Amino acid sequence: MSSLMKERYQLYIGGEEVESSDDEVIDVINPATEEPFATVPAGTSEDVDRAVAAASEAQEEWAKKTPVERAGVLREIADTLRENAESLGEVGTRDQGKPMSSSIGTVHGTASFFDFYAGAADKIEGETIPVDEDTLDFTVREPYGVSGHIIPWNAPLAIIGQGVAPSLAAGNAAVIKPAPTAPLLALNFAEICREAGVPDGVVNVVTGATEPGAALSGHEDVDTISFTGSVPTGSAVMESAAKNITPVTLELGGKNPAIVLPDADLEQAVSNVQMGIFTNAGQVCAAPDRAIVHESVYDEFVERIVEGAESYDLGPGAEDPDMGPLNYEEHFESVLEYIELGIEEGATLETGGEALDRDGYFVEPTVFSDVENDMQIAQEEIFGPVLCVIPFSDREEAVEIANDIELGLTGGVFSENVTDALQTAREIEAGSIYVNQWFGGSAAVPFGGYKKSGIGRELGMQGLESYFQSKNVCVNLDDD
Repeated sequence: MSSLMKERYQLYIGGEEVESSDDEVIDVINPATEEPFATVPAGTSEDVDRAVAAASEAQEEWAKKTPVERAGVLREIADTLRENAESLGEVGTRDQGKPMSSSIGTVHGTASFFDFYAGAADKIEGETIPVDEDTLDFTVREPYGVSGHIIPWNAPLAIIGQGVAPSLAAGNAAVIKPAPTAPLLALNFAEICREAGVPDGVVNVVTGATEPGAALSGHEDVDTISFTGSVPTGSAVMESAAKNITPVTLELGGKNPAIVLPDADLEQAVSNVQMGIFTNAGQVCAAPDRAIVHESVYDEFVERIVEGAESYDLGPGAEDPDMGPLNYEEHFESVLEYIELGIEEGATLETGGEALDRDGYFVEPTVFSDVENDMQIAQEEIFGPVLCVIPFSDREEAVEIANDIELGLTGGVFSENVTDALQTAREIEAGSIYVNQWFGGSAAVPFGGYKKSGIGRELGMQGLESYFQSKNVCVNLDDD
């Protein structure tokens, strides 16, 4: 494969790198230096039309391949990702900002998604339904056709993988629209697919800002849409898709509670919450934003989490520090505004809260104590390295605090008492619950939210449900 890092990228449509219909380009900024280092096309609705047409043309032949044949291509994608893990990691770190080891780890995690769905490709089965002795009734599962994937900037390659892998396994073709502030891994992924033998047109990438995203979500020839991002944008995608009755899978925001019961292993709880909220500079929808801690261990928890936060080494992702920068300037400013808001609301800033005095979008790991759950910093997704620590007096109050929010993506509980842990896990209103850990699971585990955190599931066998539809066939066997 040629070098994955370029100064000027093109769209990827129909198996080829092509120019946009418009001459405008978007600068790709290194968030650690604030300097541009590459450009991508500012794709248009016309470019989306071309990509969807290419996908539609390629999809029929792709769907005709046997499940075993499709599985072989998916395994080749997984192998090619692994072979290029270091190069992809370098691109991702410059593009998105995360530490190098994390970027490389994400490549291997994405490869595991393609391995999993390669194994699932020949297990997409229908069923026979007993009706009566003169009727044969059965279902078949068929691909939708063209899937649209609107990708965020915080974990682009992983989110591409968790949507595109099941889509291809089910026999669909895909059009990917990455975020304008982290577009390069999507284009690199297209090159990976080409090297892995994906037929031309089965995977397409259109870069750009709002126009191509809106065109994709509202396109009459896109048959199913996967979107990961904020609640307001997800709502807009859903509204746009509704005009064509296009089904959507939405994985939206989180403001996730980590409940620390009085009998918890405090070292374990602190370690996991710290890892969860400061990974990727807090730019993780599943991060434990709210630590809800029993009053008997509250002070010790705060003391330990502050000590941990202050030990973090910040720097450019290429240096593989503990934590890198935020992804782009406007988001950086938004996180700092939330920190100022928390102080104004009366929360206690225990540590952090400042931008580093250097180039790049760096914000210190930040911990607020004395947080009340009705504060904005406790209700709204900050999407940065900012932890809110909230006290409670009994388990029922902890669950009430955890659920007193519009979102419900993930949640967790730390306790040595299995009964309390499982009861609490049952009562938290969220799609994924972690017990005595954070970010548990694998490619086989479904992920998605309750309430305003989304619709549908990604990953696991449930992740296939967004990419095929069921057809019932009812046969009369009576000769009379």
